Amino acid sequence: MSGRARCWPTAIDLFSGCGAVTEALKRRHFRVVAAVDQDPVACRTFRVNHPTIELWESDIRQCDPNEVVAQEPDSFDLDLLVVCAPCQPFSSQNSYGGCDPRSDLIFQGIRFARALHPKVILFENVPGLAAQRHSRIIAKLEAGLASLDYEVSGPHDLDAADYGVPQRRRRFILFASRVDAQVSIPKAVTPPEQRTTVRDAIGSLPPLKAGQAVPSDALHRARNHSALTLRRLSHIPNDGGSRSSLPDELVLPCHRKHDGHPDVLGRMTWDDVAPTLTTGCTDVTKGRFAHPDQDRAISAREAALLQSFPGSYAFVGSATEIARQIGNAVPPCFIKELLPAVRAVL
Repeated sequence: MSGRARCWPTAIDLFSGCGAVTEALKRRHFRVVAAVDQDPVACRTFRVNHPTIELWESDIRQCDPNEVVAQEPDSFDLDLLVVCAPCQPFSSQNSYGGCDPRSDLIFQGIRFARALHPKVILFENVPGLAAQRHSRIIAKLEAGLASLDYEVSGPHDLDAADYGVPQRRRRFILFASRVDAQVSIPKAVTPPEQRTTVRDAIGSLPPLKAGQAVPSDALHRARNHSALTLRRLSHIPNDGGSRSSLPDELVLPCHRKHDGHPDVLGRMTWDDVAPTLTTGCTDVTKGRFAHPDQDRAISAREAALLQSFPGSYAFVGSATEIARQIGNAVPPCFIKELLPAVRAVL
């Protein structure tokens, strides 16, 4: 390791997934000393893109924090701990009715903090975590942090589109600090009229027909839609059209008496940000994930770019597994824009 890298602030990435947060940390010259995740496919993607980082493929509850950093020198001092616990327990779409057993995973951040004493902790999740129904979680989290002499800033409800991401994606952000200064949330770096758009992100990619692929990029492959889906897409106006334009004979039976989920079969708009990408982001039946003017769903590469991954980022797995990794990821550009505020207090 070079002397320069050794002097970079240190970070640990918990619930690292396919490596989006680690990508952001590296771009801001943090030295990621370890990452932890138990998803084997996401871990394969992480290793392809971040081969030199120590990745613990394990249930975090079985990880000893001191073992995670055992290869570090005796003088090791942790600057930043990032905790992106699974967001499904706090989503409005959760089917567990508030009793999701994964909701306690966020407290692993406190366990690691107790052992490693990071100067700053960054918690990222869905805005639903701040809802009244999860007040017990927030109260327990804040009490645990206070017991370790951390001062809390937040929670903050931020939109990634305000921080350079070509996608409308609201996130819960909470900082905890044990240094003299509190972390200040950076002001939006992109005002609404200057947001990065769908056109900015994917407008230069080669066009595709359903089932077609680009030989030079395995991720830029269009889903092979059925003839009926292609008929429906042909009736949906370009650049933001919705299924409301379908002729009666092409309306899905489940939509005839149902006005909900209006984005299903909808097209993205060229000169606006994309809607929030989900794990079904390459399936037009899962949301507004049709290309603005091509009769197909967006490709995995387009989805990755709309999540602000670099164009060179590689993903491993089946088409479904790749879409799940992309949809679950934290937009790297969003985290990257928050990190200068962290560095300012270190």
